[in-house]
Amino acid sequence: MSAASADLMEPDYQRLDFAYRRSRDQDAPEPPRHPVVIAGAGPVGLAAAIDLAQRGIPVVLLDDDNRLSTGSRAICFAKRTLEIFDRLGLGELVAAKGVRWNLGKVFLRDALLYQFDLLPEPAHHRPAFVNIQQYYVEGYLAERALALRGLDLRWSNRVIGLEQAGDGVLLAVETPEGSYRLRADWVIAADGGRSPIRAMMGLESKGRVFRDRFLIADVRMAADFPAERWFWFDPPFHPGQSVLLHRQPDNVWRIDFQLGWDADPALETAPERVLPRIRALLGQDARFELEWVSIYTFACRRMEHFRHGRVLFAGDAAHGVSPFGARGANSGVQDADNLAWKLAAVLRGEAPEALLDSYAAEREAAADENLLNSTRATDFITPKSEISRLFRDAVLDLAREAPFARALVNSGRLSTPTVLRDSALNTPDADGFEGSMVPGAPATDAPIRIDGAPGWLLEQIGQGFTLLCFGVPPDAVPEEARTLLVDPAGAVPEGVIAIEDSEGLLARRYDARPGTGYLLRPDQHVCARWRAPCLAGIRHAMATALGWEMAS
Repeated sequence: MSAASADLMEPDYQRLDFAYRRSRDQDAPEPPRHPVVIAGAGPVGLAAAIDLAQRGIPVVLLDDDNRLSTGSRAICFAKRTLEIFDRLGLGELVAAKGVRWNLGKVFLRDALLYQFDLLPEPAHHRPAFVNIQQYYVEGYLAERALALRGLDLRWSNRVIGLEQAGDGVLLAVETPEGSYRLRADWVIAADGGRSPIRAMMGLESKGRVFRDRFLIADVRMAADFPAERWFWFDPPFHPGQSVLLHRQPDNVWRIDFQLGWDADPALETAPERVLPRIRALLGQDARFELEWVSIYTFACRRMEHFRHGRVLFAGDAAHGVSPFGARGANSGVQDADNLAWKLAAVLRGEAPEALLDSYAAEREAAADENLLNSTRATDFITPKSEISRLFRDAVLDLAREAPFARALVNSGRLSTPTVLRDSALNTPDADGFEGSMVPGAPATDAPIRIDGAPGWLLEQIGQGFTLLCFGVPPDAVPEEARTLLVDPAGAVPEGVIAIEDSEGLLARRYDARPGTGYLLRPDQHVCARWRAPCLAGIRHAMATALGWEMAS
């Protein structure tokens, strides 16, 4: 099937209705019990549900609506998120549909200040970012979820009550046919920035609201602009403000216009106000169709704690950032990636409940990092004092000629995955290493060959722990981990998978020499590394990564 015919057959995800179906739980005399109930079938809730189901954990996923999102919303999905999607079974769908880009350009008025490449290093499976409308991502996730056994996706099921009691949570759920109750061992609240569950529990997010407004316009047009991120400060077509332009699939372009705090949202979304702004950017003779318009304000804030007993908060329910830097959806999917394997291990009795405290600690630290970067970007783009505006304008003027000043320009520095350096699940280095693959870092990909066929390292890292050894394995390898042996120096032990470092990049990126070993967590983060690993040390590192030392 050609790409064109495949596109013709693709559902219109913005208008797709998912049918409400009565659950047998609604007829049960007593509230049925489930291991995990997730509230919210957005990208975060769907990703968590798929991950758990793939690990054999039954999941009930409740959503208060029966539709996916409309408009572009989150559009920039980062390399790390694409790698997570690979493990969930939809990475290729998202990458193939999305518009790949690595290059960004920053303009001051009508002149190019500088450009940057987010992935200057070659030989990575996934690009730095793809642009794709959120409804496509949600559609692919929903289709994957509906295809999995053990994942019960219930549309038009709204959580209206929640009560924690000892070893579980009692939920009240409202449907078009009335309400019912069910019990859960654990609840994941992925129900968005206005989280009803957070409100039911009397909790709140704290932080800073920015006094500015932005207009989002999705425009369908045939244009010869390259697939790059273009950001203007004080452009002649929108003086005194900023503008951002991104290309999306289907010849749809996302344009963000800064309007200022005094802009009237009702007035500014009217076609007679929107169309002239777009024509000023594109030219008076430009031919385009306006697909979607929205006004947004934004805040940088988070909950103090992401775990409250047996309720775990993720995504926008736990933290919210400004859109500059593509940190919202990406950090939410990474929340799900961090949480699912830990919750599965606890439910299977492989880890203590204390492991879930590490979810909160690690993702609270990641949220703080994202909030800091998002706040700095927003302060630079929308200065609110005369001093900060003078500083911003001086930096922009200097950046024309002075390379050092370009490092100070902040048009929304793009998100990168958090390195969990201070995690209690890490085993500290006892040997000397160079490079970025420190304990807590997400494993970087590299091209390999396996059984003579080309492939990628991350494709070989499964749902559990992975031991990555170079040249020679330790005297004994743990049965509890999948062991990969890079460029074996001799016979390959039984149960060990041999791979070839086809371009020499794997050893370089991991600062490896013969005998080096890395232990990777189920979410592909490094948790330990050695120059000469031994079985006892590996097993101790695995126990540490499962939270047993936290529980002692």
